[in-house]
Amino acid sequence: MIYSIGHGHKTKEEFISELQSFKIQYLIDVRTNPFSKWAPNFNQGYIEYMLKEASIIYAYMGDTIGGKPQRDDCFDEEGFFDYRKMAEVPEFKAGLQRLLNADSQGLHVAVMCTESDPSECHRSKLIGRELYSLYGLDMLHIVGEGKVILQSQIMEELTNSKWYPGLTSLFGSSDPPYFKSRKAYKTPSKESVQYDY
Repeated sequence: MIYSIGHGHKTKEEFISELQSFKIQYLIDVRTNPFSKWAPNFNQGYIEYMLKEASIIYAYMGDTIGGKPQRDDCFDEEGFFDYRKMAEVPEFKAGLQRLLNADSQGLHVAVMCTESDPSECHRSKLIGRELYSLYGLDMLHIVGEGKVILQSQIMEELTNSKWYPGLTSLFGSSDPPYFKSRKAYKTPSKESVQYDY
């Protein structure tokens, strides 16, 4: 199984307890920048040490499956990250394959980012969406000790129930929609702005 978790404002004890409740063996950091001003106890070096004490192995993959790529072609015209475009980047595909390899070996892996609410994070909008639509893998998002939300439930929530598992169209099964980041990270260029007079 592939899990996800957000550190948010959790204490060290809460975070470790949530991971241990699902017997997580490997924590994959998918933050593009693995540091936090407001939660320094989850900065890369510190969290690696904290996890080692709990016998959980830390790995960094924010450079391949992170939510903030450095490529200009991954933005939409409004300055949001376009997860459809990001899913096509070769490095992202390779990173996704590493997760699938871990799953095929029966390892308990969790990807970690900042947001506690998985519906606000690229963990569900990009990574979970691709795992579900391409490989039928319903990522489990940890939301508390012993508590998870399925990826398919989050996609149904994000689409206001316009998409749900098993939905079919006239042309067969319906893939879940693509999503984008919840905020813009780039100011649109003047050339891309259209005015209505």
